[in-house]
Amino acid sequence: MAKRALITGASSGIGRDMAKVLASKGYDLVIVARREDKLQELKSEINTNVEIIVMDLSIKENCIELFNKVGYVDILVNNAGFGIFGKFSETDLQKELELINTNVVAVHILTKLFLQEMVKKDSGYILNVSSIAGHLPGPLMDAYYASKSYVYVLSTSINEELRKDRSNVKVGTLNPGPVRTNFNNVANVKFSMHSLTSEYVAKYTVEKMLKGKVDITPGLDIKFLRFAAKIVPDNLMAKMVHVRQTRKRK
Repeated sequence: MAKRALITGASSGIGRDMAKVLASKGYDLVIVARREDKLQELKSEINTNVEIIVMDLSIKENCIELFNKVGYVDILVNNAGFGIFGKFSETDLQKELELINTNVVAVHILTKLFLQEMVKKDSGYILNVSSIAGHLPGPLMDAYYASKSYVYVLSTSINEELRKDRSNVKVGTLNPGPVRTNFNNVANVKFSMHSLTSEYVAKYTVEKMLKGKVDITPGLDIKFLRFAAKIVPDNLMAKMVHVRQTRKRK
């Protein structure tokens, strides 16, 4: 019987390309996003069994419904998320609450529910997509950076609990830097840093994930930035990030 992976935010970018890579490894898929046309398009490009679920995960009841509909999976990829650019005093509150519900609440609910099933079977892997943003202060993208910090801390903490229990279940994080995806259009930014392709990030991530790695950071420059974030004071790092963020609109 083929193993099964569930991927949220599968209609584009990293989620879409991770679906393709996992399918190439023989996984049947459950792909979730808001846009049915994009999911149907993705399904047509995959040779394994694919179940499409059109759902808005910013609504917490939908997250619970998704779990009840799908049940156990071997791999869960919590990839759905988006960013907002602008001064915190000026950005739209309702959009920020939608961001928190998608980037934080949905990840929390789905991780909790699917983890409980994985622990019962002592098997499974949950990959929560964080970001290099989760390791830095983020002026001009405050809510997004904070949401990714939550994802990283939550996932790392859960994985340590599992390790202490000698569980075969793992909870990992993907911590990419800029990736050429539709995220840029949604957040209305253009990155000034070198960006990787989503195809490269997906292939790199799946390879590391299937080897049991739980802290996945593609790109040497992003690995260096994570190291720098540990030694540079937060107030100085915030100033540096602000300068770089400002360039996104130029």
